[in-house]
Amino acid sequence: MNRSTIKLWWAQIKSVIRLEMKKTFFAKRGLWVYVLALLPFLLFIGHAIATSHQRDRRAQLALRNQKQLTSQDLQAIKSGMTSEEVIALLGKPPIRFHWNEQRPLEAGGSVNVARERYHYSDGTNDLFLELEDGKIERVDFSEGSNLGEDAIMFAGVFQFFYIRLAVFFGCLGIFMNLFRGEVLDRSLHFYFLAPIRREVLMVGKFLAGLLATCVIFVTSELLQIVAFTWHFSPNARDLYLYHHHGLAHAATYLGVTALACLGYGAFFLAAGMLFRNPILPAATILIWEAVNPFLPPLLKQISVIYYLKSLCPVSVPTPPGTPPLFALLVSNPDPVSGAVAVVGVVTVALLALSASGLQVRRMEINYTTE
Repeated sequence: MNRSTIKLWWAQIKSVIRLEMKKTFFAKRGLWVYVLALLPFLLFIGHAIATSHQRDRRAQLALRNQKQLTSQDLQAIKSGMTSEEVIALLGKPPIRFHWNEQRPLEAGGSVNVARERYHYSDGTNDLFLELEDGKIERVDFSEGSNLGEDAIMFAGVFQFFYIRLAVFFGCLGIFMNLFRGEVLDRSLHFYFLAPIRREVLMVGKFLAGLLATCVIFVTSELLQIVAFTWHFSPNARDLYLYHHHGLAHAATYLGVTALACLGYGAFFLAAGMLFRNPILPAATILIWEAVNPFLPPLLKQISVIYYLKSLCPVSVPTPPGTPPLFALLVSNPDPVSGAVAVVGVVTVALLALSASGLQVRRMEINYTTE
């Protein structure tokens, strides 16, 4: 193999990529991929709007306090305290409801019970108190937006929806149609009649699909990160990005998304050439990825999610009482190092592409069977 041959192949690959990009980005059968990619972004936009509205409401409520309150002041209120003790500590409540309740007695008749509800805020947190005959019977402390909890929420959406479902099915829709779509459109023979090696054609189509999925899903992930940090105050945002490894986490999420496109794309390219019906291979791969935590160590490595979970920067904790099966899906008991995880995804992708290369050599066109 000389340099002129390599230059020719590379020129042919670039030509295939140019031809495929328009079909990949604007194919009518693939428009649902954009909707799938934008769903988590819309989720975080909605969360940011709701959180900002709630913060503004709390700030307005805090201006109505008789004294300036802190989180420690609110948390000092306990059940059993009297209304006089509460007002002495926090001042008169900015929002107060009171009513009388007729409560039946076991011996017959009824008794009049005075009930009240107080609402305080320090501008960040809410305190709700329910009183009966002047004594607190219930205390609800609602904490405001928390960077740590929001980071775990973002990690959960990324690991259990975006990677496992959005990117997975997005790659299914794009890569399985690279050859399958040409067969359905009865246009694959134009490529096969051109003076180009089939393996070169396959590489060009794969790179076009990889470029398209990376542009769509990496851009969506970047928008999600912007939406996720948008509702924080400038000080909290700077603290998260520059002191709590926020920028490093963001770069890792983008890299994991690109690796997911590479791994799942290679799988679905091979599946699109080996199977006429995409439902069976898609269901098989989805089940294989889902049961990965239950597989023996050797079989776990023939998977994409096994390596992607090891690269995710934030672990999703399992609260007490979580069912064991779900806890096993959430946890990652035997993670590998970052370098091994990257090499693992690339190796799995190369194995799938090798199978595609062997299949494309033997591929025959028979439009009448489609």
